[in-house]
Amino acid sequence: MRKLSLFFLFIIYTLFTHAQTDKAQWLADARYGMFIHWGLYSATEGIWKGERLRHPNNYAEWIRYRNRIGEAEYGALAKRFDWEKINPEEWVLLAKKAGMKYIIITSKHHDGVALWDTKVGAYSLPKLSGSGRDVIKEMADACRKHNMKLGFYYSHWIDWQHPYAWNHNQEVTGRVTDAQYNQYWQEKVIPQVRELLTNYGDIALMWFDMWIPYQQSIIKKEQLDQLANIIHQLQPNCLINSRLGLPISDENVDFETLGDNVFGEAYTDHIWETPGTIAHSWGFNALENEWKSTNQLFQSLINNVSLNGSYTLNIGPRADGSVPFEGVERLETIGKWLAQYGEALYANKGLKLRSSQHDWGRITQDQSGKNLYLHVYNWPLDKKLRVSGLLGKPVRATLLSSAEPLDLKVEQFGPLMHIQLPETQADPYVSVVKLIFDEIHLDEQVVGESTFGGFALNARNLVTPGVEMKAFDGTRPDYLILKEHQEIAWKVYLPKAGRYRLTSNIHNGNGKESTLKIAVQRLTLEASAAAKRYRQDFSISAKPNGKVTVEPNENWYVEEFLDQEVGTFKADRAGYYEVHFSASSPVWFNKIWIESIK
Repeated sequence: MRKLSLFFLFIIYTLFTHAQTDKAQWLADARYGMFIHWGLYSATEGIWKGERLRHPNNYAEWIRYRNRIGEAEYGALAKRFDWEKINPEEWVLLAKKAGMKYIIITSKHHDGVALWDTKVGAYSLPKLSGSGRDVIKEMADACRKHNMKLGFYYSHWIDWQHPYAWNHNQEVTGRVTDAQYNQYWQEKVIPQVRELLTNYGDIALMWFDMWIPYQQSIIKKEQLDQLANIIHQLQPNCLINSRLGLPISDENVDFETLGDNVFGEAYTDHIWETPGTIAHSWGFNALENEWKSTNQLFQSLINNVSLNGSYTLNIGPRADGSVPFEGVERLETIGKWLAQYGEALYANKGLKLRSSQHDWGRITQDQSGKNLYLHVYNWPLDKKLRVSGLLGKPVRATLLSSAEPLDLKVEQFGPLMHIQLPETQADPYVSVVKLIFDEIHLDEQVVGESTFGGFALNARNLVTPGVEMKAFDGTRPDYLILKEHQEIAWKVYLPKAGRYRLTSNIHNGNGKESTLKIAVQRLTLEASAAAKRYRQDFSISAKPNGKVTVEPNENWYVEEFLDQEVGTFKADRAGYYEVHFSASSPVWFNKIWIESIK
């Protein structure tokens, strides 16, 4: 009986999970959308009474909090808006031109000001400005007219206007009680969300903005469930993001939102997105000087799609509704590319290969599962595109372009593919090679081949689990912290017989020599069987080394990693090889480099 009950629970869970995924499938297909940060803060343009924001992050939408602006003075900013010029339909048309498939607008940001004509209090843009204009209604009408999905950003956790809402300064002045916070929740959050989901037609998603788990905040799980239930009741197809304060595993969350300008690092099965800025600030900042390059935006979008993610790119219009030229220029450029190569991104995902597998760009896969798109950021100098991890030769390889697709010659060496490219790249930003397969099979463990030939065996492609890793720049893992005699290994495919050179790159900070042991062992095609067919062993001494100066006269030093030649080995045939490394004393390991000797 217990087994039967568990079985039915499993069936219910499976059906719910599929329903949750199906509801959010449009977001996985869309892949690219527009975020719009626009509110009273847009009228300050990042400057208050001749003073910049009092915080180095320069987020203009935080100016009321940072510069301690009073409620009445802040509300008076509504008089600065130029309503004769403001036309939300122009934002929708810009999103269409940019190739975007959805829009999320800040219906209420942390300042507590509603953009729509809310019946909850008088702190709304229509009332404060005296314009009578409901921007949210105009956005909803324009989105319906131009077949654009619309979502609302709503700041549920923080509200600097309501006396009982959360305000981070309460860490100093004393926090409101749970009862007081619930009063804010019931008299502002719940009725305002109800208005948004009742008065403006179909809403594709609600985007909340709590970047910590609810347990670390004043919000209670019951309040979040209440909010989610209202959304489900009023708009059953409306998606909810994880910044509601719940993990992606929660039944009320439809997709994961990463941190601001945080991009994916590994392929993920569930649906997720990155909210990102086109410059630095989210709201318009007159002193903005950190515009991201067009190429950077291209790579952010493509990288995310290759890992099964989406990209929601923000604009911050001015108080007259205009979008800065720098932003328009970048969006239109990306839109032209998507008009030509959209098949390589929309309704695409990636492959379960390491994101660092290819140093020339990224790979996406369409819904058929048989078409791959190689997004080439760096056109190889020798015009040979090296692709690693695909088993089997494609039926056809073509370079997509504005003219007729150009057929390309392909050579296959086990899990390594060499594609001969023409002299000139097809696109100045990102060129696309399309591969058509009957079936796609992957080798997820094999070390990727470098653009210049050769193989870098490092922290990101070893097959040994559970090794301590550290980063040169504090972000992704770059080198390994190895204990005495700790052994690590990699799986490599050498495309031809011949001689190969081995070079190690480590830091030995023990003050004494360490013996490094490297073994190269040929495997059968079934690498897991680990049948010995060939083995060569090397043993070298690594002298201690210290630190290297990063910048002169700044007392900034880091551990020095030095190349040391290990020796050469002979591969008697093309095939899979396993490389093992260990040291007689603790060392910091960066990489082993393998290259063919001509």
